[in-house]
Amino acid sequence: MPKMKTKRSAAKRFDVTGSGKFRRRRQNLRHILTKKNAKRKMRLGQSAIVDSANAGAVRRMLPYA
Repeated sequence: MPKMKTKRSAAKRFDVTGSGKFRRRRQNLRHILTKKNAKRKMRLGQSAIVDSANAGAVRRMLPYA
């Protein structure tokens, strides 16, 4: 059986932490930023952990994880 190919779109969006969880970027920080206050934009700039319900799907897309 050949090697599993990595989904390149997922590889660009997710990163694996040291404990094996997946880190992702938050949404809502691309445009229409003038109506969002500074505190909200600071929080959106921080990374988030992928929910456990979706972690299996991400793991299938990234065979090296």
